[in-house]
Formats: sequence, C-alpha cells, structure tokens
Amino acid sequence: MTTWAGRVEGALDREVWEFLRADDAELLPYDCEATAEHAGRLAAAGLLTAEELDEVEARLAEIAQDPSGYLDSDEDVHSAIERLLGDVGRKIHAGRSRNDQVAAAFRLYVLDACAEAREAIDALALVVLSFAESEAETVMPGYTHMQRAQPITLGHLLLAWVEMLDRDRTRFAAAAEAAAESPLGAGALAGSTLELPPPPRQMRNSIDAVADRDFALDYLYGAAVLFTHLSRIGEEIVIWATSEFGFVRLPESAATGSSMMPQKLNPDVAELARGKAGTAIGRLTGLLATVKGLPLAYDRDLQEDKAPVFATRRDTRLALEALTMLVSGLEVDRARLAKAASDPLLFATDAAEALVKQGVPFRDAHEEVAASVREGTFKRPRKGSLRPAPGPDGIRAALDEARHRFVDNL
Repeated sequence: MTTWAGRVEGALDREVWEFLRADDAELLPYDCEATAEHAGRLAAAGLLTAEELDEVEARLAEIAQDPSGYLDSDEDVHSAIERLLGDVGRKIHAGRSRNDQVAAAFRLYVLDACAEAREAIDALALVVLSFAESEAETVMPGYTHMQRAQPITLGHLLLAWVEMLDRDRTRFAAAAEAAAESPLGAGALAGSTLELPPPPRQMRNSIDAVADRDFALDYLYGAAVLFTHLSRIGEEIVIWATSEFGFVRLPESAATGSSMMPQKLNPDVAELARGKAGTAIGRLTGLLATVKGLPLAYDRDLQEDKAPVFATRRDTRLALEALTMLVSGLEVDRARLAKAASDPLLFATDAAEALVKQGVPFRDAHEEVAASVREGTFKRPRKGSLRPAPGPDGIRAALDEARHRFVDNL
C-alpha cells in the first residue's frame, strides 16, 4: 500500500519500488504508539468519535504485538499501519504527514534504545565494580606507552573502566533528552489548518521538527564513544590474557578455540568489541555525511537515518552483554601480577620524590635517578615508604563512591 497513490497513476517500476521501499519493520511498535497519540489529538478535536478512538487504540495494540501484518507490498510501517486499521485508518492521517509521523516514531525508538543502552552499561559497570572490589589491593604495574611506569592496584585500574562507562551512560541520557521532544503537529513542514491540540513537548519550529536528526546523531555519537571505551577495555583484556603477560585467564564460557590449533583459547569477545568500534564510528560518520548538505525541510535522504541506528542498537546490546559475561568470568593470576609489580624500576619516581623531600630540586632529582637507571646502579627506595597509588584507604573510598553512583541511584 502507498499513501500517495492519488497523485501517481499506475504502479512504480519494480526496480524503483525495491529501491524506495523502507526497511523499517523495527519502527512498527513505536509508530503504533505515535499513531495512538495522534488519534487522541484527532478525537480531542472532534475528528474521531469516541468509538472510533477505542477501535483505533485496540487495533494499534494488536498491530504492535504482531509484526507479521507488515507485508512486502507495504511501502513502510506507516502505510502498513494505516492499511491494518481498516476503514477508520482512512481518517487517521488527517493533520499529519509521513514527515512528522516518521520523526515521532523514530524519536520514540531512540528513547527506547538509549534506555536499553544505559541499562546494559549499568550491568557491565556493576560487574566491573565487583571485580575491582575483589582486587582492590592487588598490586600490579601501571603502564604508559605500554612500558611499566608506576605501581598501581588492579582495583584502581578497573575503576578507570567504571569512570568511562559512567560518562557513556551520561551521553545516552543526553541523547534521550534530545529525542524526547515531539514533532507531531508539524505536518509535512508547515503544520495543518486542522485545530489539533499540541502534543507534550512540541518542537518550536515545524520545519526543524521534520528535518532534525540531531537526536539520532547524538545516539550514534554516544554509541561510538561507548565502543571506543569497550575497545580499550577489550584491548587490555587481550593483552592481559597473552602468555607474555599472563595476568588473567579467560573463562571458557566466553572464549573460543582454534579450528586448527588445539591448545588455543582466544579472547574473541574482547577482540570483536574492539573491532566493532570502527563500525560504530563509521555509522556516525555516515549519517553525518547524509544530513550535512540537505536543504530544509524533509528529503528522502533521511530514510537512511534508521539502518545505522537499528544496527547500532543491536551491536550495543550484544557487546555489553557479552563483555559483562567475559569480565565476570576472568580469573586473576595475582602471583604473576605481584612478580611484574616487583620490578624496582617502577619506583624510580618515588626515589626522585624522596630526594625532593630532602630539599633537592625535582629536576636535579630526576636527573640523578635517571643516571642511576642508565648506569644500572638504581636501587629501590626503602620499602616502608612506598605504597601503590591511591593506597588501600583511597581505593575503598573510590569503590564506595562509585557503587553509590551505580547501585544506589538505579
């Protein structure tokens, strides 16, 4: 079914139809929700009877639960819903265009996707927090430039993961706030002569209402940064699981083997999370390129906004769930970490700062310690004066504060 057939005589060529047809089945329940809201506005204006409104609402609830009604002969979910509503469906599009209709449904979809992402982020963060708590005082080397730098604790490093995830859920909250406005009432671009009540949080400008896709870009940006963080987490797990490092052992329930080498246990979850960062960044870049040159108001190019968002939502959910399982099953080799952290050169900065405490200018202290390292005469300072940052008390305080953010506020 097409909603514009009154203007075009005859059917489109098959090739044109296949090119133009929207692959938007995922929008079906959200379009039903937006259509129900619009039906309520029509009833409030006296353009639908109470009986018709009841019929529309009941039928929309059925359609939302049964996507099988959406046929290949439908151009998009909007025309499918109108067809499935039957005779009353011929009234439902009054005061509305597919332009504000699709924008409304898509905004509801993005709202749901943001909530889903935040929930999955919380689940991963809670697992990481539990992991950090159990390893709060497990000493390990910290790295810069992938070279051993200073002693830290594994708990302190894992809390860095938590901070990244906390910022990620904040970005999805901002994307949801942007998506929460309603374009209904904008019509094709200039509203309608029908006097319908405005929807809650109606957008201020009708042209912007049908043209804006910033909310989708905000969602894709949040996902791209999230996957950048998941990639960094995945990279660390990949490195830690190597024989060369041996800091962690992978759970067999979240790792794979080799089809040729019987001894292998591969960190595929971590690697694929790392790999999908490029895809997430590409989807954001693609939609940015799509919208950058569009004249106001609506253009058919905007049909390309949904595929990257649909795919990103799926990848986000699956990646977060899989990483949650992986992290929850990691086993730490504390002896291996302790041995790596016993490298005396990790305490070179402490040695320089010990000289500073004696009144030596830091640059002189730095040069003196560097010379001893270069000559092979460096000795670790007195053990009693050292502890890995931020120390047991600081780690516990940081854990309590992070747990408050992720647990008490859920």
